[in-house]
Formats: sequence, structure tokens, C-alpha cells
Amino acid sequence: MWRRRSGAGGGETGEPRAEAVAETREPAALTIDALGRKCPIPIIMLADQINQVPMGAVVEVLADDPAAYTDIPAWCRLKSHAHLGTDEIPQGGWAIQVRRNY
Repeated sequence: MWRRRSGAGGGETGEPRAEAVAETREPAALTIDALGRKCPIPIIMLADQINQVPMGAVVEVLADDPAAYTDIPAWCRLKSHAHLGTDEIPQGGWAIQVRRNY
């Protein structure tokens, strides 16, 4: 089950319903599998591959290193890309969505 960590929506506890998350998730043009990789490798992989998608497209980074949870959104602010949200993934870790802005 995917659970959105940022963004609006939700049930009584503030957590979105699973079907609401599925409806609001944008399909990724590229998925980067950084599971099992430690900081700073997930960000390096993202920086290296984000130019492979068209502007406005979504890149999804799968990561389980706790640093990636905060570092990728910070990298997005630094590089002027959009952090769309972070979802927990069933195997542990997160799917972090980034929109390429330039």
C-alpha cells in the first residue's frame, strides 16, 4: 500500500486513503532504483539521470536510506526542481517524486 507523506487529502487521521493516493500519483517517466544505496548515491543518481526525461516529466526515486527522505526534497529546492511528494513503499523505503523544471 502506498501512503503519501506530503500533500493534501486524507481521512480522519490526516493520512490519505489508499485510493486517493493512487488517483493523485502521477506516472513516472523514469524510475531510479536506489534501494540499498547509501547517501549521497540516490542524489547522485537523480542528478545524473534527470536530464533523460523531458521538461515537466516526473522522475521517481526509490530509496530506503533515511537521508534520502530529506536530502532529495532539499536538492529539489536547491536545483529548482519540484518535489511532488514522498510515498512509503511496501518493501520499505520511499518513492520520492520529482518534476523536472529545466
